[in-house]
Amino acid sequence: MKVIVDLTIIPIGVGISLSKYVAECEKIIAATNCKKQLHANGTNIEGEWDEVFKAIKLCHERLHQMGAPRIFTTIHAGTRIDREQSMDDKIKSVQAKLI
Repeated sequence: MKVIVDLTIIPIGVGISLSKYVAECEKIIAATNCKKQLHANGTNIEGEWDEVFKAIKLCHERLHQMGAPRIFTTIHAGTRIDREQSMDDKIKSVQAKLI
């Protein structure tokens, strides 16, 4: 099953700057067959359910290895079975209505 996820991972107890942790997760996600789109407060991921959630698990494992004692993650996941839809499709649909 295809899924589009909006993912925010926040390591706790590692200081104020989180960019090195975000970069590690971006590398992990990039190594999958999933499509990703980094944004200011997280990452959108599009792919097969198992692969997307495996990547999220690997992100958690890696951030703990990097010394994060706690991690808080928010995940918004959307699926649909009536037709295929990509992140790009969803954005284009809204943009078309702005004209």
